[in-house]
Amino acid sequence: MVEIVFAWEPEADQALGLPVYATPGAAGADIRANFRDRGQVDLAPGARVLVPTGLRLAIPAGFEVQLRPRSGLALKHGITLPNSPGTIDSDYRGPLAVIVMNAGTETFVIAHGDRIAQMVVAPVVQGAFRVVDDLDDTARGTGGFGSTGVSG
Repeated sequence: MVEIVFAWEPEADQALGLPVYATPGAAGADIRANFRDRGQVDLAPGARVLVPTGLRLAIPAGFEVQLRPRSGLALKHGITLPNSPGTIDSDYRGPLAVIVMNAGTETFVIAHGDRIAQMVVAPVVQGAFRVVDDLDDTARGTGGFGSTGVSG
């Protein structure tokens, strides 16, 4: 288990608590909207908004936090995260906020305390980059989008 340390933003509603895993086998912990005015946002179809969580976090080196949509909101209302998965780097210490988009057909209300996304803690491996004159051959070769489903 990896420890993620949190701090509250000024004026945040601490009664909403920290992210929570809904079940013992859940990969993602639910994150809640935490509006300073304890209000709501009406999100029109096609619109997007930055939703505050009231939290800041410290992620250990070698890990990241990924923000992902909640499947129920996506299916029932078309609510998604347009940069999914959103990455929070281990050296970021600012406010945790979520970009939420309404891909549905009706206005969606995000109220204070609503579960708006889920966060997944994941290991990070950084690559070492270099340039070569040519790449090795593979069976796939240069076949691009859709090429693996075509029989020749």
